[in-house]
Amino acid sequence: MQKIGLMDAPAWIAARAVDNARVYVAGCSGQPTALFEAFRHMPEKARHLTFHGIWIPGVNRLDWSGLHPNARGEATFASPDWQHSQQTGRFRVVPETYSASWQRLATTSTDVAVALVAPPDADGFCSLGVAADFTPAAWARARHRLLLITPHMPVPADGIRLPLAEADAIVEVDQPVLTVPPVALDSAFTAIAGHIKPLLRDGDTLQFGLGKVQLAMLANLGGLRHLRLHAGMVSDPLLPLLSQDVLCPAPGSITAGVALGSGTLYGAVAGDPRLRFRPVGFTHDIRTLAAIPRLIAINSVIEIDLFGQANAEFMGDRAVSGGGGLLDFLRGARLSPGGMPILALVASARNGTVSRIVPKLATPSVTVARCDVGLVVTNHGVADLRGLDEQARAMALISIADPAHRDDLTAAWEQMCCR
Repeated sequence: MQKIGLMDAPAWIAARAVDNARVYVAGCSGQPTALFEAFRHMPEKARHLTFHGIWIPGVNRLDWSGLHPNARGEATFASPDWQHSQQTGRFRVVPETYSASWQRLATTSTDVAVALVAPPDADGFCSLGVAADFTPAAWARARHRLLLITPHMPVPADGIRLPLAEADAIVEVDQPVLTVPPVALDSAFTAIAGHIKPLLRDGDTLQFGLGKVQLAMLANLGGLRHLRLHAGMVSDPLLPLLSQDVLCPAPGSITAGVALGSGTLYGAVAGDPRLRFRPVGFTHDIRTLAAIPRLIAINSVIEIDLFGQANAEFMGDRAVSGGGGLLDFLRGARLSPGGMPILALVASARNGTVSRIVPKLATPSVTVARCDVGLVVTNHGVADLRGLDEQARAMALISIADPAHRDDLTAAWEQMCCR
């Protein structure tokens, strides 16, 4: 194992990489920002490198493919932050679920894997801290391994550790862990949470996607008891619940792949024995999810059509995100004994002028097939599509649309179904 300086890291990577070599870079709160800055000072070292990882739109905003005209990028999410590189052919989006991304990383070699970790413990292990999601898979298949060690990475009591001895090189950095500012909540999401809460029971296991639905739901769980959480990600809305009686007190009752939020969140989850951090190979595995009794998966989409097909990736023709773990959790919750797969969305946009329940999706692709949809919740109510035929599905969805658009949706459905 070699100890090198931060400004030597780009050259170290380039020296071990042939043309078109693949370099795995962690995302979420494990983003190695310091390494990106080092590459910015010597962009020629990124020449002919393909950087890949699972980077979250609006969170991981670094365009690694933009470091050099001959650098390339690859991820599962589209984002405005690397849209220019994608349009110029330097960035590839691989549309796949989180479980598929894990499987690909776990079975495909990468030339270099980079991980941001805490300092080694007395046993010679470095914790991945609050970002345990995909790095274990890439690390195990990497030909060369580089650790960026920062004292700012929290160390959970029950998390994932990498052996220091497996690293080919280490870099000590003073990089803070990536933080994300709180999200403002509007009344439509509060209404959505109000419609979902009556569906929940004491002792349920809840899963939330990232964003305003999670914020609204976690703020609206008062009165429930012994809830467990199983999610790819936890964020700041969890903080108030840690000191309330809503959550199950047992160690390991909150499972997450990453924490993403404030420094206060990171300190709290690292010091709470109820938290355990696990990689995507566990958190999103269909066998894990199906074995959880009463798993309630609550995830948001951009729009849904009257057939039940949902779009979570496109605004018009423009890709803005990816499927992520959405399908993994929907399918897992459907197989869970007593589980419920829930899709949530605000019924309209642009001050009510645009319906997000549409006659038929016009986007380039469909994120959620109609056979995967269970319950749909808007700020106007709940539509349980399970077991319904096409006509009944359409009527149920129209009933939770913005009232201003229901007549048009009904007319559009009658025209489609009578052809």
